[in-house]
Amino acid sequence: MDQPTNKTRRWRSPNRAAWDFYPTPPEATKALLSVEDFSDGSVWEPACGDGAIAKVLADAGLVVNATDLINRGYGLAGFDFLNAASASGKHIITNPPYGRGLADAFVRQALTFTRATGGKVAMLLDLRSRCHPLRHERWAKTPPAVVYALDELSCYPNGVATKAGYKPGRQRFVWCVWMPDHHGPTQLRWLAATQFKDTAPAVKAEEPQREVAA
Repeated sequence: MDQPTNKTRRWRSPNRAAWDFYPTPPEATKALLSVEDFSDGSVWEPACGDGAIAKVLADAGLVVNATDLINRGYGLAGFDFLNAASASGKHIITNPPYGRGLADAFVRQALTFTRATGGKVAMLLDLRSRCHPLRHERWAKTPPAVVYALDELSCYPNGVATKAGYKPGRQRFVWCVWMPDHHGPTQLRWLAATQFKDTAPAVKAEEPQREVAA
């Protein structure tokens, strides 16, 4: 089993979750499945965390292979996606770690794998971070077929809203979907995640500490 490497090792900062653990609210994945079909093969979730995306995929009847570098009680732990020798599914769907260029590395690796499998790649990304001069040439060469702009979504550090060092809504999330043999410009489509949101809170609030009587 692969072990954590310097290439993927996460750093710590006061306002960032260790190992970039920002669980994906289920409505994001449900919205994606309402517009894209992945039923013609297995799906690999290579940054599965606690299974936030993979569980929704499995509930939809898809065959899911879930892996992660870190053990969070779900999927195959200790698996380094960036050092993997071969694909573990036809399609790849994930919310990748963002810091230090890791999202770019995940996209490149996923596209390498799906060129062989003939599958799709769907990455949940922050639109603001994609609009960068250092990324322009790369994205122009291998553009996604579709970008789905989500109306509302917040991913919190460790899934705890009160741990966020920013106001909800600061990030603008999009699903970027690459398709095999795609040619031509990228389509931009609007996608309402809110209509798939459960009535119960999608994220947990940090429980207050209680004093214990002596």
